Parts: sequence; structure tokens; C-alpha cells
Amino acid sequence: MEFSSFLTSLGTSFTIFIILMLLFTWLSAKRGNAVVYYPNRILKGLEPWEGGLKTRNPLAWIREALSSTEQDIINMSGIDTAVYFVFLGTVLGILVLSGVVLLLVLLPTASTDDEVKKNAKSTTSKGTFNDLDKLSMANIEERSPRLWAFLIAVYWVSLVTYVLSWKAYKHVSALRANALMSPEVKPEQFAVLVRDLPDVTPGQTRKEQVDLYFKSIYPDTFYRSLVVTNNKNVDKIWAELEGYRKKLARTEAIYEESRRKGNSEGKRPTNKTGFLGLCGKQVDSIEYYNEKIKKMTQKLEAEQKVTLREKQLGAALVFFTDRVTAALAAQSLHAQMVDKWTVTDAPEPRQLIWTNLTIKFFVRIVRQYMVYVLVFLTIVFYMIPIGFISAITTLENLRKLLPFLKPIVDQVQIKTVLEAYLPQLALIIFLALLPMFLLFLSKIEGIPSGSHVIRAASGKYFYFSVLNVFIGVTIGGTLFDTLKSVEEEPNSLVPLLAKSLPGNATFFITFVALKFFVGYGLELSRLFPLIIYHLRRKYLCKSEAEIREAWFPGDISYATRVPSDMLIITIVLCYSVIAPVIIPFGVLYFALGWLVLRNQALKVYVPSYESYGRMWPHMHTRIMGALLLYQVTMLGYFGVIQFYYTPILIPLPILSLLFYYVCRRKFYNAFCHTALEVASQELKETPNMELIFRSYIPPSLIPEKQEDEQFEGALSRVSRTGSFV
Repeated sequence: MEFSSFLTSLGTSFTIFIILMLLFTWLSAKRGNAVVYYPNRILKGLEPWEGGLKTRNPLAWIREALSSTEQDIINMSGIDTAVYFVFLGTVLGILVLSGVVLLLVLLPTASTDDEVKKNAKSTTSKGTFNDLDKLSMANIEERSPRLWAFLIAVYWVSLVTYVLSWKAYKHVSALRANALMSPEVKPEQFAVLVRDLPDVTPGQTRKEQVDLYFKSIYPDTFYRSLVVTNNKNVDKIWAELEGYRKKLARTEAIYEESRRKGNSEGKRPTNKTGFLGLCGKQVDSIEYYNEKIKKMTQKLEAEQKVTLREKQLGAALVFFTDRVTAALAAQSLHAQMVDKWTVTDAPEPRQLIWTNLTIKFFVRIVRQYMVYVLVFLTIVFYMIPIGFISAITTLENLRKLLPFLKPIVDQVQIKTVLEAYLPQLALIIFLALLPMFLLFLSKIEGIPSGSHVIRAASGKYFYFSVLNVFIGVTIGGTLFDTLKSVEEEPNSLVPLLAKSLPGNATFFITFVALKFFVGYGLELSRLFPLIIYHLRRKYLCKSEAEIREAWFPGDISYATRVPSDMLIITIVLCYSVIAPVIIPFGVLYFALGWLVLRNQALKVYVPSYESYGRMWPHMHTRIMGALLLYQVTMLGYFGVIQFYYTPILIPLPILSLLFYYVCRRKFYNAFCHTALEVASQELKETPNMELIFRSYIPPSLIPEKQEDEQFEGALSRVSRTGSFV
């Protein structure tokens, strides 16, 4: 890539962002689009446009995002979202403070040397990118005293990261504690999840077993239990019933519309009862669906009785009358054997993955290791196509491999676009195919909650992206050029790869620019959700429920967003000293991300769960992983360029591991469990234990009628033995 192409790509990306931002300004001001651009505010009963019409100017959203406080974020999107912004702010601070020194010191130090001029072949750019090579370590002569500045810079970046990440950990710990000390009643604070129940004594039900066990240990605070059941059949019936209810609502909406448009009687919808409504008897749709709902309701009630009494499994939710006992129970060893009566914190009701609750202790361990092996194989084999793609999608290699493309790619306009975007777009598309697979793998580990699955998938995606993008592209980008040299001299592999780092900085600068200009431009404009919403509303939606489903935004998608951010900070850190010019692009990525996502958190995204900041330890671990990779990379690079004082860097990885260990020992336990001093804070009102209990009943088991005598087996307050439930 030539320097002019690089500048063209940046200019094009910036132009795209400006266009998308102007589109957002225009489209978001239209009332018909409010549900796409302000769903979070609408769902909370607020006006879409804060302050009314006067805020409808191109910079209103920027002013609102900048003026918002952390408490505003918590009120609109919860603690987890606030913690995500702590992460963005921390990383932004690391890059800004690092850049102030690195840009002012290292750029003049590098640009005033003349190694590139003396030996144009010393870099992978081979004279085609000298303008940027002169601003990197590629322009520093081997063993030059100037390398002292770069070596000290490695320590500076590390020190800044230690200080800011420590402050962030303390801040997030305080946020979590304050949220858990809230006087508001949170159901999950009064419950624990009990797994790995032992075999039931003959003549005793599973529920009686759980009740007697916990009543004997916690006689004063035990409230009742909810035994997990095999809900496969009842879930199927309930889903079918809900489907008929949606069809009835849709049919009634169609009928009402016909009455408005035609005469007062309207035209009653009809449908055929055969396969997919294509054959069979023609019937009145409203009467047909009402009859189906009546029959399915009776069938559901019968199956609920059978499920609750006869399909109890080896796990349960146990409820206590105060938060301290629940927190204490979740942290205590209840049985002599580790695979019996395993008690942990209960997730939120909406987070529970019911099918995973009954997986046995050792089965979970086996599944976990099997998933680790699958992830490892995925990383290894995915590296092959990514490395191959990064190698062949350079314009020069495409011309060599596909000669018939020469007349096309040699055209100036096409050549510029391909040079600027082709490798990066290929890489982004490859990475987009992975998240759903990693979420599936995390779920089959036996993890009990949705937020934990997202954290697990996020970690897998991070390691995958770092190994395949950072390392894979570094290797693949110079693969064709180095194969012949390595074949002639195998020992030259490490020096060749190390010396390729400055040249690959160009690829990663363009990759980061594409991510923040185009990526955040699309995020802000919400073009695709807007188009999909209007198409669905015009051609598919009839009932209010269908319209709401069409515009409902979902959450902020931490499973993919956090690993993507971690990849960027890894890339920027690893190249921050080698090619300091990458730092402003990293700053722009996180600054623009903070601004755009601030707007989205306040107005668009609706959280699907609340874990009170439990994602933070995972974020901190990945920041430390990125820092450690950066330090090892610099240690290797200084060694390759034969700087005599390279061993001075050896303590850095050790310091990072020690810092991580101290942070984990000091803070981590408070994220795994609720501290008793936190749980002991007074509530503003006496909790309604019945409502807390019922919040955990699966939707398919909630009785259609309010009276619940039929639910004696699992839901009644008094079991057959008369024990307090």
C-alpha cells in the first residue's frame, strides 16, 4: 500500500462517517423513526427528544452524551453498562497518557534517524511506505543509543496501565457494592441455586428432601424451595399456546383494520386448517384460534400438574427471608463431598438456563475441558484460512495468483479502494462468523446463567481474535515474501517476523480506522435496523405485539463488542512503541466509541440482564493479557534488533503477572460473591417473599388461574409432610 492510498482510505472512511452521522441527524428527527432511535427512552415512558424540538440539531446527541453522568447511565441501562464505560474510559486514559509521551518523544527520535534511507530493503514495505517507516522503529539503526527512548517508553506504557487499571478496579468494586447495598428488593439476593442433589431416600419426594435439608441448617430464615423440573413437554405446549395467542392477536388486528377501512361489520379473516394453511377446511380464524387456545390451555394445565409432581430433577432454587443468609449460604460448603449439595449465588430470574441446572458436577468438568479442546482446535484451524486470506488479499498477491484480474485492479480508482479496504474487510467478515458458535460452546459447558455464558464466550472470542488476527495477520501478511528466505535459512524465521512488525502497522492502522469510522457510523445511524423495521411493519406486522417485536433493540451485545474492543487495545498497545503513529487511531476508536455508545446506552439499547459488574474481572484480565503480550513482543523485538540492554525489559512481564495476582486477590472475591457487610444493609421495605418466589417460576409453569392448589407438589407453602416450604 502506498502512502497516498493510505491517506485516501482514511479520507474515505471519515467521509462515510460524516455521511452516516448526517443521516442519523435527519432520520432520528422524524417521529415515525422514534422507536428505532429512542426505544429505551420510550419504554421508560420518557419523551424521545430530550428538551423537545430545540434539541433537534446535528450536535444535540453529542451534547447530551457528553453532559450525561454515570448515574444517568445506571438509571437508563444499569450497572453493567456503566462498568463498560469505565472500561472504555480506562483504556482511553491509558492511550492518551501513553501517547502524550510516546508521540512527543518517539516520533522525533525515529524521524531524525536514517536507517530506512540507508537500507530501503530493511522493512517489509520495500521502499513503498517510507513516509510511515520513518516514524517507526524501522528507521532506528540496530544497537543505536536512540533505542533507549523506546525502551523507557515500554516502561511508561506499562506504568500507566497499572495505575489506571487499579483505579478502575476500585471504582467498579464500589459501583457493585453500592448497587448490591441498594434498599430496593432484588429477588436474586434472597435466593441460592442448589445443584448436584443426592439420590432421594425411598418414600420421600425431591422437594421434601430439599426442604428438610435446608430447614435443618437454616431453621429461622429458610422460606421455601422451587425444585427444577423437566419442562420439555410443558415448554412445547406453552410455546404452541403462545403461538396461537399471537395468531389470534394478529387476526383480530386484521379484522379491526377491515372494519375501519370498510363497513362497520368488516370482513372476518379465514384460514385453512391443513398443512401450513395451504389445504384443509376453511374456518373463521378468530373462532378457530379461540377454540385452539381453550384446548391448549386445558392441555397445559394437565401437563403442568404432571411436570410439577412427577418430573422433579436434581437441582433447586432455595429462598431465604433475608439477604445475609442467602449470601452466607452461597459461600458455604454444605456437604463433605464436593459433588453433593453444590450451592452458588442465584442468577436473575431472566438469566437462568434451566436445561443446564441439572447437569452433574463431574459432567460439567468434562464438558468444560471438551469445550476448551474444541476452542483450541477452532483457533488453530481458523488461523489457516485467516492467514491465507490476509496473504492473498494484498493487491500484489491477487495480481500474481489471478492474472486475469490485472485489467480491473490496475484501474486507479479500483486499485485505491482495494488496497485500502480488501484485507481488512475480509478479516472483519471472517470474524463475524464466529460469535454464535462460541456462544453455543459456552452454553453446553453447563453454565447456569446467560450473563456467565456471555462472559465465557467473550473470553474465548478475545483469545481467538488475538491469536488469529494479531499473530495470524502478522505471519500471513509477510508469508509469501518470507517463505523463500526461511526455506534457505530456517533460523531466520523469528528475525524476519519481528522485522515485519513495523510494516504490518499500516494494515492495523487501516483496520482500526475502518472499525471506528465505518463501524461506529453504522452503529449511530442504525440504517439496517431502520430498514428492517419499516419493511416488517409495512408487510408483516399487524398487531401491536408484532410491531413492538420489530423495533425492540436488544442489548449492547457484550459477547462480541468487548472482545472487539480488546482486540483493538491489544493491537494499539503492541504497536504503540514500534509505530507510535497508531496511538491517535486507538484514541479515536475509543473516544468515538465512548461518545456513540453513550448515546446508544441512554436512548437505544435495553439491557437483557444485570450482573452488577461481573464482567469487569474478565475485562481486567484481558487488559492484563494485552499488556503482557505487548511486553513480550517488545522484549522479542528489542532482542532481534540486538539492543545490548534488552534484558532490562525482563522484569516487566513478571511485574504484570504480580500486579494481576494482587488485583485478583484483593478484588475478585467480591465479584464472585456478595460481601456480608454489603448484604447486611437495611431494606426500605419488608420484601414480599411470595413475589420473589414467583419471579423464578418458569413462564410455562405459571398457572393460568390465580388459585394454585394444583401446584402442591412444587409451589405450595405446605408439602405433603407438612414441612414449611
